[in-house]
Amino acid sequence: MADLGDGQKLDSIAIICGGGRIPGVVAEAIARRGRRPVMLAIKGWADPEIVECYTHHWIALGQAGRLLRLAHAEHCGEAVLVGALVRPALTQIRLDWRTIRMMPRIIRSFAGGDDRLLSGVAQLIEEGGVRVIAVHDVAPDILIPEGIHGRYRPSERDNADIARGLALIAALGAFDVGQAAVVANNHVLAVEAAEGTDNLLVRLADLRRQGRIATPQGVGVLVKAPKPGQDRRFDLPSIGPRTIENISRAGLAGLAVVAGSTIIADPAEVTAAADRAGLFFIGVREDTAR
Repeated sequence: MADLGDGQKLDSIAIICGGGRIPGVVAEAIARRGRRPVMLAIKGWADPEIVECYTHHWIALGQAGRLLRLAHAEHCGEAVLVGALVRPALTQIRLDWRTIRMMPRIIRSFAGGDDRLLSGVAQLIEEGGVRVIAVHDVAPDILIPEGIHGRYRPSERDNADIARGLALIAALGAFDVGQAAVVANNHVLAVEAAEGTDNLLVRLADLRRQGRIATPQGVGVLVKAPKPGQDRRFDLPSIGPRTIENISRAGLAGLAVVAGSTIIADPAEVTAAADRAGLFFIGVREDTAR
C-alpha cells in the first residue's frame, strides 16, 4: 500500500465501473481481502443496485478531472477498470477542463482498437497520480482456475475444437477484434466482434433455427480467451450464468476459457447451470492452441 505521508495507508481502491455484475463481484472480493472499494460509476452504464451498495460517486464519460479528484479525496492510490462499456463516440464524452487539455491524446487513442483506447485511458489516469492495476492483483479468487468444473468432460472432438478456437483468437489478436469464437467439428461457426458474447450466441441460435448450421445439437464449443498482447489490467473475458443459458440455446456442447485470465460471476451458479444443461465447463491453459 502507498503511504499518505503521515503514516496513514491508502487502503481504498477505486473501481471504475461499467455495466453488468462484474464490478460488484470485484468489490466483494476486494472487501474480503481487507481493502475498501470505492465505486466510481459511469453514468448510463453502471448498475445503481450494484454500485450503491458501497461508497460510490457518479461520473460522466470524459470527466477525467472529477474522477481523479474523487479518487484522491477517497484516498485511492490504485484503481481497476471493470464492467461493460460500449466504445463511445467522441460526441458522447462530457468534457471537463482536464479532459479538454488531454483531447489530442484521447483522439489518438480512439484511432485504434479497444485495447489501445483502454491503455490510453489508463495512462492518463496514472499521470494523475492513481495507479491502474489488474483485477488479479486485488481479487485473484474471481478468476477461473484450470480444470474441469462440473460433471461433464469435453470429448476428444471438443478438445480439438477448443485448440482450434484458441488458435483462431490468437491469430485475430493483431486486429484487436473479440475474445470469443465458436468452433464445431473443426469448423468455425462464429467469431465475436462488436456485438459481444451473448449476442454472438443469440445470432448462432437464430442461424440454427434458420437451418444455416448443419452440425447437430450438442456439437461445438464456445471458446473465450484474452487477445494476445492485450493489456491484462482490464478487459479480461468474463462469464456468468447467462453465458451458460445462451450456450445451451445455441445447441453447443460446452464452454472453454483460459484459466487465470477469465473473470467469473457466481462460480457455483455457473457450474450448477452447466450441469443442469448437460454442458461441460473447463478452464484451459492458453498454450492449448494448435
